[in-house]
Amino acid sequence: MTLSLSLADQIALELRADITGGRLLPGMALVEGDLVKGYNASRNTIREALHRLGQEGLTRYIRNKGVMVRCLEREEVRDLFVVRRTLELQAIAQSGALTTDQAGHMQSAIEATSLACEREDWRAVATHSLLFHQQIVRLMRSPLFDEFFAQVIAQLRLVFCAAPDEQRFQSPWLERDREIYQLLIHEDKAAAGEAMSLYLDDSERLSLALFDHP
Repeated sequence: MTLSLSLADQIALELRADITGGRLLPGMALVEGDLVKGYNASRNTIREALHRLGQEGLTRYIRNKGVMVRCLEREEVRDLFVVRRTLELQAIAQSGALTTDQAGHMQSAIEATSLACEREDWRAVATHSLLFHQQIVRLMRSPLFDEFFAQVIAQLRLVFCAAPDEQRFQSPWLERDREIYQLLIHEDKAAAGEAMSLYLDDSERLSLALFDHP
């Protein structure tokens, strides 16, 4: 039986997608009245949706300002990469031959990243690269991990927004995503896991460096 989402859950998912897509940035206010009008929903429904986002670590209530999109702290970023290593490396380790659908979803994410690079739309590059990594986690076929990792990549998106030079920050990852994809296609899990481990080490290092140059 498929359970339908409540309106509050649907709104929370849409707002999370706006964060993942780089349309809602750290420090932006989520004005209750505007959301009521935009979603044609009651104030209680909007408050429930914002509460959901707060539970996911994406928003924070600030007295006299209201609900704001969060700015993450250094230690939170470290924790996100602990989660990434746990889920992404395990997904690769237990993966088998990619199905047609799995390969297709990964390839689509890489192609979207490539097109965004050509357009020099670096926010879109970040979004599609993260969606590629979401497909990695989906190799475990766990709806629970899928939902949890969707929250993780939304938080990562808030970190990436802080990069002062988005092109320099985002441009290295496309070829490395493509390398991991090719290794998975050829069922070389050991090499794919090693490539992913190095990828995450470098990504964490660059992400933490953002806190050194506010």
